[in-house]
Amino acid sequence: MITNVIYAVLVLGVIAVVFGLILSVAAKAFEVKVDERLPKIQACLAGANCGGCGYPGCAGCAEAILAGKAPVTACAPAGAEGAAKIAEIMGMEAPSGEKQVAHVLCNGGEAAKKRFEYVGVQDCLSATKVAAGPLECRFGCLGFGSCVAACKFDAIHVGENGVAVVDKEKCTNCGACREACPRKLIVEVPYKQKVFVNCSNKEKGPAVTKVCANSCIACGMCERTCKFDAIHVVNNVAVIDYTKCKNCTMCAKACPRNAIEPIPTPEEKEKFKAAQKAAAEKKAAAAKAAAEAAAAEAPKAE
Repeated sequence: MITNVIYAVLVLGVIAVVFGLILSVAAKAFEVKVDERLPKIQACLAGANCGGCGYPGCAGCAEAILAGKAPVTACAPAGAEGAAKIAEIMGMEAPSGEKQVAHVLCNGGEAAKKRFEYVGVQDCLSATKVAAGPLECRFGCLGFGSCVAACKFDAIHVGENGVAVVDKEKCTNCGACREACPRKLIVEVPYKQKVFVNCSNKEKGPAVTKVCANSCIACGMCERTCKFDAIHVVNNVAVIDYTKCKNCTMCAKACPRNAIEPIPTPEEKEKFKAAQKAAAEKKAAAAKAAAEAAAAEAPKAE
């Protein structure tokens, strides 16, 4: 009886060794070699699996970078430092460029008129399905926080005025909030930028004033004031060229609707108007003096 047990154990042991050898040989024969750079690249990514890069998680992003299908800057949350490390792993030159962050081009919120009170699912896309949304302005931020839910970095919240606001210190420019906004009000801007036209309404002046107190009416005051050719009215709304803008805030002070951030104080507005008036008077006086001088010279010429 004991002998049978011993034989059984020996047979099982031999079978285990044989199958182990077979599996070992099979593992070597069918081994899929992984590029040693792949785990190194993945270690440089943010690890949030936010999907902002357009690939299925950080592993998918790392594979795409390694295959040359995505740039070393594909992971926005990894930032410039992460991109530089990946470039080094790939044997490439580190990319250069200014940090970009998200910004919401709307300052409506409580200043925007409502058509009705929405009491459905607290989601922006869901709200637009009900008679195109509760706001009179079809370009305004709905304020139900779809962007907030999409952000994995706690970098965007709905402010007291009912409009989403980005914390640029926390923003990684992953693009998740931009994708979540059904009205496409969130754009990519340079980190250093301080001046923004916080309105996206492309309707003409009279129609815009009826739906929002903070709307751009395309009056062109900002365009005429800017000394750097950095702001122009396009499709009935002022648009800033961030490559030219010097963040001087002159356009913000000239805006009669407070549609340009940073919104100036009443005192700053009055000071600006006084300076503009003084400059105009000085110019008019110079023109008058030149005209009088020319008139005085005319008889001498005769």
